[in-house]
Amino acid sequence: MWNGDELDLDAYLSRIGLGSGTGSDGTDVGARELRPDLDTLYAVHRAHTASIVFESLDVLFGRPVELDVKALEDKLVHGRRGGYCYEQNSLLAAALERIGFEVTGRGARNRTRGDTLLAVTHAVLVVTVDGEPWLCDAGFGYQGPREPVPLARPGHEVHQGQWTFRVREEAGGILVLSALRAGAWRDLYAFSPQRYHPVDYVVLNHYSSSHPSSSFVGRTLVQLPGDTVRQTLVGSELTRLHPDGRTERETVAAEDLIGLLDREFGLRLSDRDAAELVRIHRSRD
Repeated sequence: MWNGDELDLDAYLSRIGLGSGTGSDGTDVGARELRPDLDTLYAVHRAHTASIVFESLDVLFGRPVELDVKALEDKLVHGRRGGYCYEQNSLLAAALERIGFEVTGRGARNRTRGDTLLAVTHAVLVVTVDGEPWLCDAGFGYQGPREPVPLARPGHEVHQGQWTFRVREEAGGILVLSALRAGAWRDLYAFSPQRYHPVDYVVLNHYSSSHPSSSFVGRTLVQLPGDTVRQTLVGSELTRLHPDGRTERETVAAEDLIGLLDREFGLRLSDRDAAELVRIHRSRD
């Protein structure tokens, strides 16, 4: 399904910091030692979201966003870039499939904009371990989960560091991922049981990367879901979100942009991309 056999799994594990001898318990978690169990799922998901930043700069630059495994490997693994949901979760799906997990896709509807009805444009994964389904999502940016969320226990709260998530069920089998902020639950997105395939993400990716109404077209977007503070750069505004709901905002000058991406997000751009990004920002000052 996800062409996991084409992925250099050792290179991917090295990229996310799960190479030899770097497991949370100090044991070797190289590709040959991984098993399709819950501990591995947690380790890979958490390491991926910590290491590969959410960003859609290629859309801003007007470049095509490719979703085949080798293109994803070249960009996100060897090129040490980030990507948005279709890239992040397609790469994660290929890695999990290669390890031996059962992975299926879903299409989700963003609910972070209140009552506004948005199209299904977000890609998420469902991974089955010992007969139990888990929501896996490395591509919802700074608001998304760092670890898998159980789907078989609707309403069950899961604590991920200082952040709390749950999945609840609505009529028609619709599942909704919510996050607890400042004592109130806020919906992040909703998805149906319908399975999505990689070809479906190609269609959604085309809209998200090229349609004038897409929220990714024409703006800088870089995000990282930290354990304590979660950060998002939208245009020239950097926002820090805290678990208690507090937000801090600051404006980033064009000349400070590249240093900030490296310092706060761990994103180092090529000289060509850095110059292009600064040029775009200066043209909008």
